[in-house]
Amino acid sequence: MFPIRDNVPSKSFPFVTWALIAANAAVFYHELTLGKRLGPFLDAHGLVPARPAFDDFVTSMFLHGGWTHAVGNLWTLWIFGDNVEDRLGHFRYLAFYLLCGLAAGAVQVVAQPGSAIPVIGASGAIAGVLGAYVFFFPRAKVTTVVPIFIFLHYAEIPAFLYLGVWFLTQLYSGALAIGGVAWWAHIGGFLTGVWWAYRLRSR
Repeated sequence: MFPIRDNVPSKSFPFVTWALIAANAAVFYHELTLGKRLGPFLDAHGLVPARPAFDDFVTSMFLHGGWTHAVGNLWTLWIFGDNVEDRLGHFRYLAFYLLCGLAAGAVQVVAQPGSAIPVIGASGAIAGVLGAYVFFFPRAKVTTVVPIFIFLHYAEIPAFLYLGVWFLTQLYSGALAIGGVAWWAHIGGFLTGVWWAYRLRSR
């Protein structure tokens, strides 16, 4: 399932969401210009669980491993970020986003402490946005593309169902260590997002 849009209109312009999208896009453009230097660049600025450094927790959130990785993340942030920013306010949303990204990186380090593979991508922070979204807007509808054999179908799915299935997929993939994706960063970011959304709303 691939999200197309949601049905929750924003009440204010999402300055921070657009700024984060622009920052990630600018860094990705820089990556495209590096050629053979890209590998060392990602190794130097990605989060390597075997040798974690605080600055790498931050810089890794703005790096991506290819067009699909970058476009998928930024598209998801564009769909869901504006509403969470609307609910939290611009500055609190920015702090929330960065904290979710840091927590996601920390969970990945704990899950794979000996890994020398750099963890990169905004996925952990965006997973936090998804966690907050499902907490704030569980009854929202998400229009998705659902592939059935060779055909594509559009369906409106409740946010709690769409994001619930997404989260269970991350748990399943993380438990089986499928592929080279930082599944536990997604899980950690999502749970952090739900927890902080609860704390912030209760205040």
